[in-house]
Amino acid sequence: MRLSTLGAAIAAFALVAPPAFANNEGITSDAVVFAQVAAMDGPASALGTGMRDGIMAAFEEANGNGGVHGRMVSLDTFDDGYEPDQSVAHVRTVIDGNAHLGFIGPVGTPTTLATQPLATDAGLPFVGPFTGAGFLRDSAFNNVVNVRATYAAETEAWIANLVDELGMDSIAILYQDDGFGRVGLSGVTAALERRGMSLAAEGTYTRNTVAVKGALLEIRKAQPDAVVMVGAYRPIAEFIKLSRQLRFEPTFVNISFVGSQALADELGDAGEGVIISQVVPFPWDSSVPVVAEYQAAITAADPDASPNFVTLEGYLVGRIALRALEAAGPDVTRNSYLAALANLGAFDLGGLSFAYGVGDNQGLDDVFLTRIAAGGGFETVIASEDLASR
Repeated sequence: MRLSTLGAAIAAFALVAPPAFANNEGITSDAVVFAQVAAMDGPASALGTGMRDGIMAAFEEANGNGGVHGRMVSLDTFDDGYEPDQSVAHVRTVIDGNAHLGFIGPVGTPTTLATQPLATDAGLPFVGPFTGAGFLRDSAFNNVVNVRATYAAETEAWIANLVDELGMDSIAILYQDDGFGRVGLSGVTAALERRGMSLAAEGTYTRNTVAVKGALLEIRKAQPDAVVMVGAYRPIAEFIKLSRQLRFEPTFVNISFVGSQALADELGDAGEGVIISQVVPFPWDSSVPVVAEYQAAITAADPDASPNFVTLEGYLVGRIALRALEAAGPDVTRNSYLAALANLGAFDLGGLSFAYGVGDNQGLDDVFLTRIAAGGGFETVIASEDLASR
């Protein structure tokens, strides 16, 4: 099924779960169904749809090979608009319906902050949230499995590059005024404090808006060398485009959550030189076997699909979920699946090394820096191994 039509099919299916799945933990003799609660509309929609498309590419790849222990794997997606109250409502519906094995690919810090406790209390798996928030790395949450590195690691990589490598001494920040933005603020502040520095200026905007002009005018007063940015792609793009119009030209640095391709698309010619930190491999590097597998999977699902960082992360999350499903055995239950998630251990997934362990529910630790090139493509600025050597 083409990814361009897949979203509509998923949305329709999510309205009413099939009777066969009612009150059975999303498991039948021939099928397993997961739930995704994420933004499918609004300023963060490319993140939710990208994660969905990547997860579904992994699931369709597995289904094309006979499924997992003979079961076809599917996904119901619920649109929370990147708003915590909507996310909570959908998560409660999923929990009460008991028609899904668990949650996969939720998007955002403020939404997961509100919904992870509900999933944990109900004993439902919470696999691959698209956020680097530190609270999700708490080993007490035995239902949570993270794929990506933390925002703290990303913000440290920013400051290491800007200050240690490039010698900048004036750093400002734009951040979304909520839990997500404040996590980024904390990471940047801590990284600067380790170097005896503090922020030159701060600016904020309200989630699900593009009201950034006031923040821009405040930050511009300080004339910083760089503006580090913690937000979604539409408001970030608005800030950068307005800055260019005002001939305010610091180095712009963004967090992985921004959605690299979506940001590049929004910026157009104004994107050249914008830096973005990444937590998954370069999605065009087919020399990495799992990346080549990802490219084949998304192309099989949609011949017009183009690789990008978000769908690759979704694909990796899907592969981890499938790996645990395989390990849970042919008589899988939610409890046996949770046990399989807790015992993923260390393994190689097509040339990409994951390491889970006692008290460690995060599989990847790498962070590397990329830059939007002329024409909207991406190039590596600093690789993860170079950052790790500092």
